[in-house]
Amino acid sequence: MSQFLQQIVNGLSLGSIYALVALGYTMVYGIIKLINFAHGDVYMIGAYVAFIVTTYFGFGFFPALIMCMVVCGILGVLIERIAYRPLRHAPRITALITAIGVSYVIEYTTAYFMGSEKRTYPQLLSNASFNLGPIKITTQQIYIFVITIVLMLILQFIIQKTKMGRAMRAVSTDENAAELMGISVDTTISFTFLIGSALAGAGGILVGIYYNSINPLMGMVPGLKAFIAAVFGGIGSIPGALIGGLFIGMAETMVVAYGSSLYRDAIVYAILIIVLIVKPTGLLGKNQREKV
Repeated sequence: MSQFLQQIVNGLSLGSIYALVALGYTMVYGIIKLINFAHGDVYMIGAYVAFIVTTYFGFGFFPALIMCMVVCGILGVLIERIAYRPLRHAPRITALITAIGVSYVIEYTTAYFMGSEKRTYPQLLSNASFNLGPIKITTQQIYIFVITIVLMLILQFIIQKTKMGRAMRAVSTDENAAELMGISVDTTISFTFLIGSALAGAGGILVGIYYNSINPLMGMVPGLKAFIAAVFGGIGSIPGALIGGLFIGMAETMVVAYGSSLYRDAIVYAILIIVLIVKPTGLLGKNQREKV
């Protein structure tokens, strides 16, 4: 029982990182119905930005967190402006292929400038631990979980209580009607990419701390897992992205603990298949009728 509870704690830490990345997927899809497969590589850039500013400029954890969120937010806006906006009214398959192309460009540009080898992450947080009964909890795990919850609450506040949040909800519901009401659709979509990419940047620094290493291809598999988390929770739903991320993280750690690490990726894709068969809209997703 104690091992089971320990794996729950470990899964919550890993799932929190997936949830941060999944939030970006679900926001972008909720606004413009685009699966931004370059999002996982934005998260990788966040890890590298934090690595650079802490290793070469001596920043602490919180300044590095802010810096990588800012850089990734700007990168997200540039990606939307250069790659996606010209294709906004093109067939969805065109935008999807473009997203995959952007992903490869980011990966191999990073490999060109930073090298393709793995880099050891600096220790930005204390690795002290304490026991809560039979469960061992580290300071890093607490930071990861708390930062995820705080950022999600801030995101919910922005969406529900601010003018830009109302614009985002309006564009998500009906882009043409929102434009007729005086809402700048381009600005709203850019802001969505800004926020979603900033959250991915936060996930990047947290995963660097969690695994203690980074490389230019690190965003591909976790990015797909975060997308699966968004689908599991109901893509387009922010609470759903959090629930999906935590569930995927716990499922992965349980498989490693009670099975084999060889199956850690397979179980995630199996969950995706089951969800698509049983409840394609996800836990908190809603059925939407589309005109044919």
